Amino acid sequence: MLLIAAALLTASMHSFGVVEAPAVPAPTPVAVVHTAQRLLEDASVPQSASIGVQIDADAVAHAPGNEFLDDLVSMPTADLRRVAVDPAVVATVQDDPPTARQVASWWAGLGDDEHQVLETLAPGVVGNLDGVPYAVRDRANRITLTAALEDPATPSAETAMLGQVRRSLESAPGDPRRTLVTLDTRGAGRAAIAIGDLTTAADVTVVVPGMFFTVTGQMRDFTDTANDLATEQATLAPLAAAGHGHGVAVVAWMGYRTPDLSNILSLSLAQTGAERLERAVTGLREVRGTEQPRLNIVAHSYGSTTALIALASGRMHADSLTVLGSPGSSVRTASQLAVTRGEVFVGGAHSDPIAGSGYFGTDPGSASFGSTLLDLAGSADTSAAGDVFRRPSGHNDYLKPGTASLHDVALIAVGRGDLVREQLRRGEGTGGGGVPGTPDMYLVRPQDVQQRD
Repeated sequence: MLLIAAALLTASMHSFGVVEAPAVPAPTPVAVVHTAQRLLEDASVPQSASIGVQIDADAVAHAPGNEFLDDLVSMPTADLRRVAVDPAVVATVQDDPPTARQVASWWAGLGDDEHQVLETLAPGVVGNLDGVPYAVRDRANRITLTAALEDPATPSAETAMLGQVRRSLESAPGDPRRTLVTLDTRGAGRAAIAIGDLTTAADVTVVVPGMFFTVTGQMRDFTDTANDLATEQATLAPLAAAGHGHGVAVVAWMGYRTPDLSNILSLSLAQTGAERLERAVTGLREVRGTEQPRLNIVAHSYGSTTALIALASGRMHADSLTVLGSPGSSVRTASQLAVTRGEVFVGGAHSDPIAGSGYFGTDPGSASFGSTLLDLAGSADTSAAGDVFRRPSGHNDYLKPGTASLHDVALIAVGRGDLVREQLRRGEGTGGGGVPGTPDMYLVRPQDVQQRD
């Protein structure tokens, strides 16, 4: 049944309005190393002469957390250039790095000159260590991105992937700047791009995608979706609950490999993704210190399975969780999740074959789970329902502008899930069990009164 539903989704794949791109062969690790090596050879920082035996990159890669970090600082620049692009070191940084707390403490203890050397000679390392300031990670990852795209030896598959990332970083006039938080070109690739300032935002939302999402195929449109959510949240700023900081930031987090038809029945990718999500959130916590933002997780499809696993691990906490089109997970009740009580929300569109299916275990929208169900399952015809916002249709419509689901997600993310629950109690819309009411106009943007496609 799941394979049939997945096949139907593949045939008409619109991932939040994104059309699936054809599969591209994965770049080889050797090519990745070659590209990065050329970058480092062209760096303007002078080299120091290595004395004695050349440093063993494999030994550095397998050094425990603090020792790994200290090795990077203590080695001569010529060795740093080489070690920073060694496949074993790259794998450590991407897959089994030192803790965010170790990284944050280490980085804070270095001088400006040491920061500059590491950022210039080891951008692939610095740009992907949770705990390093986000502005530094952005600069380092953009160095790697630009150099790889300018290198004629970069394989075509990698060029296509990085081209998508570069386009994803482009923002329209007036939109917040975009920050490249994660960049991993191995295999199918991984990337994360933040809309807004993660260092100062009062509200930070991490959007976790589901099956069939790839950096090459969907990163630009996924980032634009995050921008739409950030815009909706910013519009609701007068209603936002008080928090530490100001403004909003939304992360388009394609930080794990999502499944395709060959592995959709497996939970291994969700489990790996949960660990990566935990590290990303822990990194944010370390960078923000005592000024913690309100943290919201918004997860779609298989991404909801990933997020539910992460929040049941006991290693991360969120102020709210919203799952959309969820196929379920091993989590039985909301009480097992490290989420503020009463702040777990579940949405399912009226034509979504995945939502409520329970393919991977308990449906988070079931009566026994203890979540708040969003009013999304009625007719998509706003004129028939008397609603200002249209309801989403199908599995990939949830975060499109003008939908009730995007508006509800934005309200939850600015700490006003109480307004969503109040609308449900008053029976607004067809899913609340009462007579449709007139929406409170202070919750509505003028452009949302217009007919939407």
